[in-house]
Amino acid sequence: MTNRLVDLPPLDLLRTFVAVGRRMSITLGAQDLCIVQSAVSRQIQALESVLECRLFVRAYRSLEFTPEGRNLFRSIDPMFEQLGSVIASLRPAATRPCITITASIGITSLWLLPKLGAFQRRAPDIDVRVAATNRVINLERDGMDLALRYSPDASAPEGAIRMFSELLIPVAHPSLGIEAIEEPEQWRRQVLIDYDDTSRPWMQWQSWLRGTGYKPSAAHGGRLLFNQYDQVVQAALAGQGVALGRLALVAPLLADGQLVVATRRPPAATDHGYWLIQRSGADNPALAEVRNWILAEAAATSALL
Repeated sequence: MTNRLVDLPPLDLLRTFVAVGRRMSITLGAQDLCIVQSAVSRQIQALESVLECRLFVRAYRSLEFTPEGRNLFRSIDPMFEQLGSVIASLRPAATRPCITITASIGITSLWLLPKLGAFQRRAPDIDVRVAATNRVINLERDGMDLALRYSPDASAPEGAIRMFSELLIPVAHPSLGIEAIEEPEQWRRQVLIDYDDTSRPWMQWQSWLRGTGYKPSAAHGGRLLFNQYDQVVQAALAGQGVALGRLALVAPLLADGQLVVATRRPPAATDHGYWLIQRSGADNPALAEVRNWILAEAAATSALL
């Protein structure tokens, strides 16, 4: 019988691979693991050497899975989620309440995390653990207390509380000097930063341009594609082109002038919204305080929209 344990790569290499795969970024994966970027690069190279295949395709300012890397990530990412839950259940119960929240990577980095500091100052006796993943986690199975979900209004999960709507608007960095792109000739000169997720075509430039009456082919300035939405926003902040801003997520960046609206057209509404879900049967004073804080922040965002 083959000794499968001996054949496995070191766990640290696999953990680093999952961290990079979740963020599709060496830099952000290193931040999540609290190690330097060069160490992450070496560990990915070591894993590719052990497996004798490439896991990522590295391009200028982007990272993509190879077919082998995608298959490996789909298999081991949920395994690490399950392992983390089991390890947490074995540790002695904390004396301080800890509330766990799961949300997509984009919502976590652009909406939730910027607000957490204020909550921690307000409720220093409550620990908050955030699991940022684009997988839909089962709250009961994985022991999560709350979930921030993005879904069509017509198929929102039972018991979900609506937080705010989804509106889309072109945005860009002020350094580009874009005030109002209205004519097709203006669009042709722009680099469009696109969300590379075919399962959500309404969040892509082709759909937005068609909805405004422009032919999608009218934009010839080039395209940058990213498979994580927070990377789309980071590219816009770096002045690399015009992005479709999810207004609820980029509103603070517009308010403080880090981004500007790049058109006079009103935001485009979608049939999607953001929802708050609480694990069935979970309720305690700490959870209620976190839930009420999230809903208060959601109400403030909704008022802006």
